Amino acid sequence: MTDAGEQKQKSNKPRSFGSSALRLLRTLGPDRRRLALCLALSVVSVALTVSVPMLLGHATDLIIRQASNEEADFGQVGAVLGGAAVLVLVSAACALARGRLAQDIGQHTAHRLRARTSAKLAALPLGYVDRRPRGDIVSRLANDADNVALTLQQLLTKIAVSLLSVLGVLGMMLWLSPLLTLVAVASLPVAAGVTRLLGRRSQPEFTRQWRTTGELGAHVEEMFTGHDQVLLFGRGEDAQRLFDERNAALYDAARRAQFLSGVIEPALAFLGHITFVAVAVLGGLRVASGAMTVGEIQAFLTYTLQFTNPLTQAAALVHVVQSGVASAERVFDLLDAEEQIPDPAVPARRPTGITPTGITSPGITGRVAFENVSFRYTPTEPLIDHLTLTVAPHRTVAIVGPTGAGKTTLVNLLLRFYDPTAGRITLDGTDIASLPRAELRHHIGMVLQDTWLFEGTIAANIAYGRPGAPYEDIVAAARAARADHFVRTLPDGYDTLLDEAARA
Repeated sequence: MTDAGEQKQKSNKPRSFGSSALRLLRTLGPDRRRLALCLALSVVSVALTVSVPMLLGHATDLIIRQASNEEADFGQVGAVLGGAAVLVLVSAACALARGRLAQDIGQHTAHRLRARTSAKLAALPLGYVDRRPRGDIVSRLANDADNVALTLQQLLTKIAVSLLSVLGVLGMMLWLSPLLTLVAVASLPVAAGVTRLLGRRSQPEFTRQWRTTGELGAHVEEMFTGHDQVLLFGRGEDAQRLFDERNAALYDAARRAQFLSGVIEPALAFLGHITFVAVAVLGGLRVASGAMTVGEIQAFLTYTLQFTNPLTQAAALVHVVQSGVASAERVFDLLDAEEQIPDPAVPARRPTGITPTGITSPGITGRVAFENVSFRYTPTEPLIDHLTLTVAPHRTVAIVGPTGAGKTTLVNLLLRFYDPTAGRITLDGTDIASLPRAELRHHIGMVLQDTWLFEGTIAANIAYGRPGAPYEDIVAAARAARADHFVRTLPDGYDTLLDEAARA
């Protein structure tokens, strides 16, 4: 199977949440060293943090024993508390370094995704862009990539630490009292069920949220680009109505997604409070019976809070993960799109006068022939069938017809923005499919219906298709277009900067 076929098959196959999440994690591969260091710092930070309650409990037992012996020597107590303070400071330093690494990893990942999507756009056929709102594509490149970076940062700084904390605290709880540990973890199945139920209901809403974000962005981009036309034809109210509809759809999707995921945290906090009360009552009875000391039950209660809080925090961040995976799916959908047919490595035959470096010699004639060409944008809607057309060199040919008849399509086919469904197009007898697109387009001039000026100087815009063109050639081109006089009347001449106002 070809690469294009594999991409098409992958793109058509629906993605599950798990597969998208795993693919998102695989994007961390280039940062595996930073990731390993980040996880190591998390382990050290968590290990030091879970050691502090034991030291504080030991200090409490020392105070109680000294008070019962009517002794007031707190030197040992101070040493224990000082050790706890050192552990807290070292843990905080590790957490700070871990947070900085997590930010770097997240931003590096977003940078790579933006670079990959930008490169992908350059390899996609024109039809992909034509079939999708450009604002939605921009939203995938910018908003969705940034949301993925935020998700990875939260994943590394909070969720990973929460899970490590749960494991460390659970070990300490088992060491202190297996019975109380059993009571503390009794609510876990209920918590897992609540998280799973609400998570499954909120995930589609996050997908809808980011889809409607792209749709709203596409509408705004279109309205601002065509602002003059909207005002000229009095469609301002219609544009505002459509904006309100899509804005309302985004609000509804975001509200539902945030509400469903937001219920998780208070629900788990409620379960955690019930667990804490049960452990406190049972722990008091064990202290009264002499099975545990006051310091041990103090440490265990602290561990109970440390056990439930990370679970609550991790569950509260489920919406962050779901939102990030929804954005990742939109980015992956773009990355998996079928690319245009690649250029041949070495053209089989070039037209006379076209050299491998793309330099045209007087030998080229420019004879263009459409040989039994058929084309359709969609398989079920034929546009051109069995067209045969020859344009002789140095001839001017006008093609007329109603809108949608295929006039622009002929030019798009000649420039290989699209490839024919059947038949072939030749230039001086050479099939243009055997020529690299850049080389083919270098020898064909196309005057677009809609003009577009890039931000920069007038000279840079004139030389856009030929970077590094000499100033004399730029002036010659302007004279040929009868624009030289107008340009020279401007304050800065060819160095005049163009911006949004100039385009309008």
